Amino acid sequence: MSTSESTAARPGLRERLRGRSELGVSALLLALGLLVLGDVITMNTDFTQRGPVGPKTVPTVVGVALLVVAVLLAIDVLRGGRGEAEGGEDVDLDRPGDWRTVALLVGVFLGNAVLIQPLGFPISGALLFWGSAFALGSRAYHRDPLIAAGLSVVTFFVFDTLLGTPLPGGPLMEVL
Repeated sequence: MSTSESTAARPGLRERLRGRSELGVSALLLALGLLVLGDVITMNTDFTQRGPVGPKTVPTVVGVALLVVAVLLAIDVLRGGRGEAEGGEDVDLDRPGDWRTVALLVGVFLGNAVLIQPLGFPISGALLFWGSAFALGSRAYHRDPLIAAGLSVVTFFVFDTLLGTPLPGGPLMEVL
């Protein structure tokens, strides 16, 4: 048997993984579990413990559970198991994803992360809400910015004033 015949007889990695996208979810759960357990190991516990359950207990349980679920999911998928399609969704699973929308949303979120400190949450939040609405298909150019600005200011005051979670106010709060 020649090399080309043996290669043709054996499917490649891509062909073996086709239809097993749940392995990506398994890998994500595994990475998340390892991240949580890594944080538990480096957790600073320089405070007094009250009761039998310490501050590392819950994150350890969550991290181990993530690892167990990741392994069980991978085993199930490799044995031929497959998740059921969502019955209530009106989605054509054969069509490719809308990567333009995903890219726009990623850009809006990254823009918010960059702009929140210099502009403050009221302005960067308004850009975040308006940009998300635009990326998801809304084209109400007169209404969307007003709703985004109102939503951002209300969110800022709820977190900053009512919940006591300080958000950067930026130049807008310096004026007020």
